[in-house]
Amino acid sequence: MNQQINHLLRQFESGLISNNPDDVIDSIVKMMVLEEDSLVSASSVNSKWDKMIAEIVTVDRVPVRKVRVFSKLKWVAAAAVVLMVSVASIFYFHKKEQSAYSSDVQPGGNKAILTLADGRKIALNDIKNGDLIKEGGISISKTAKGQLVYKIEETNETSDNSKMNTITTPNGGEWEIRLPDGSAVWLNSASTLKYPLNISKLKQRLVELTGEAYFEVKQDKEHPFIVKTNKQKLEVLGTHFNINSYADESVTKTTLFEGSVRVSELNDPASFGLLKPGEQSVLSASGFQVNAVNVDEAIAWKNGYFMFNNERQESILKKIARWYNVQIEYVNPEAKDVMYYGTVSRFEKISKVLRKFEQTGEVRYDIKNNKVLVYKD
Repeated sequence: MNQQINHLLRQFESGLISNNPDDVIDSIVKMMVLEEDSLVSASSVNSKWDKMIAEIVTVDRVPVRKVRVFSKLKWVAAAAVVLMVSVASIFYFHKKEQSAYSSDVQPGGNKAILTLADGRKIALNDIKNGDLIKEGGISISKTAKGQLVYKIEETNETSDNSKMNTITTPNGGEWEIRLPDGSAVWLNSASTLKYPLNISKLKQRLVELTGEAYFEVKQDKEHPFIVKTNKQKLEVLGTHFNINSYADESVTKTTLFEGSVRVSELNDPASFGLLKPGEQSVLSASGFQVNAVNVDEAIAWKNGYFMFNNERQESILKKIARWYNVQIEYVNPEAKDVMYYGTVSRFEKISKVLRKFEQTGEVRYDIKNNKVLVYKD
């Protein structure tokens, strides 16, 4: 951590990054709190940071003969070192007495239902690896890594545009699928993807998404790839992007990693936005807003962890509820507004994840069967 901060300071002083010290302060704070398996409340970080800066400024006012003049950034470095100790103390010295949870919940895993064009349903996590079925000149197989793969076979059968497949992940499930056109899709929990079997032969490769998915689209300039949700339409040629469009969320978020995409409201094609890599569009009742973001946060779920960047607990617990297939009940509603920075593994039992929140001293939980009770301390 010290090496990372020193590197950041050297870049600042050499003019390689922003000349605004406030930007560097923000970067240092995020660097410290977004450590793997660390979690702190935003209020804890902000209060300790403000106090530390005040103390440093006070010291700076003391007149000393022949003292070297330090820039504000040097004091930031000193504050950062002290703050690291302060943040660490949250976890080692601020642990309150905690009663044992009534029960515990295992994390989610590879679970999905494939619905074929004729209505048959296949529980993908229950079947053996290998070929599953052949239909419409397409063979469907399951790999040893749990990936669903479609391959186009030579056939004289006429393509039927009405043949659709649907893959659905339940709460506590996720799945990777390779579509007949070669595009790859990772589905998060409680999500559904609907797609035509002859997608590679269509003028427009149209799929429908509910929930969240990460796409790696195979480039084909003659056949644009379109993703439709209940609120927006996204068109690409070949690129990597993530869409978050859950029915119980008030906004739809689209984050671009590579290439370019065009997003528009489903009911208003004239209102659209063009995204560049590193940007995220947020579609709400007031329209589109495009921001530069940390793209790692958008696909943290795909990489096996939760990542929070000054996020409300209510939003965080929605993600946890989907992954662990639990219900959330707020005994104290004000607990919804606690803000957090941090990262937490998705592959721990829910009790270990919740303990990390409790260590901030802001909240307390109990787990009863598949329900999490939330208290504000």
